[in-house]
Amino acid sequence: MSRFVFLSIVFLSTAAIGQSKLNLNKDSIIQSIASDMVLVEAGPFTMGCTKEQGQDCFYWEKPDHLVMVDSFYISRYDVTQAQWAAVMDTNPSQHKNCPDCPAENISWNDAMAFITKLNKLTGKKYRLPTEAEWEYAARGGTKSKGYKYPGSNDIDLVAWYDADSKDTTHPVGKKQPNELGLYDMAGNVWQWCSDWFDLKYYISRPADNPKGPGMGTLRVIRGGSLTNFARVCRISYHNGTAPDKRFSNDGFRLAISH
Repeated sequence: MSRFVFLSIVFLSTAAIGQSKLNLNKDSIIQSIASDMVLVEAGPFTMGCTKEQGQDCFYWEKPDHLVMVDSFYISRYDVTQAQWAAVMDTNPSQHKNCPDCPAENISWNDAMAFITKLNKLTGKKYRLPTEAEWEYAARGGTKSKGYKYPGSNDIDLVAWYDADSKDTTHPVGKKQPNELGLYDMAGNVWQWCSDWFDLKYYISRPADNPKGPGMGTLRVIRGGSLTNFARVCRISYHNGTAPDKRFSNDGFRLAISH
């Protein structure tokens, strides 16, 4: 065997081993998504501008209203850059070189493309949480202690926001969790929900498992971000963004039905 042929075989074998390790790592990252899902037990809650939100509410957070939510699972963390790359083979995030930071610069349409591919890879039925599910989980579900922010009345304990983020995202799970063990429900990056956004939806919404208006031009986004002040990171605050728009403070977390 010539030296050239021998070296070629060694190179190809080494490349194959490297690719195999890469695939194994990607598979383990994808599998970690399932292990990070947290059960949110069914229950009623008051959604919107409740008393602990104080005088900070905007008119579109009103009126507060009773909602019943079925049991579901939600991600303990925002989808990370490592998880996004393992599924999509890309990293659109602007705050790069941080695999454990949340994936961002993600539109609602991008999140749906990720979910479609993830479901094909895993055989599961991941989805975005509804707005009602998101708020119920942020409040702590059946374990809620009635905090202003998800997990505390002191935003510094639970959120990366304009006062402490230094204009960059941070690895998930570094602040305190809420009552359900969910991290970064406020701050770091905004989180997409499945619903269309309507300023007047709370006036006539259904009481059982509301899923938002039947149509619209904006999708609901929740939780505030690294660039927002505390008032926007409150549990009841919600806003809308065009589903095709990408911003470096927009990310998402996953849900799956129980």
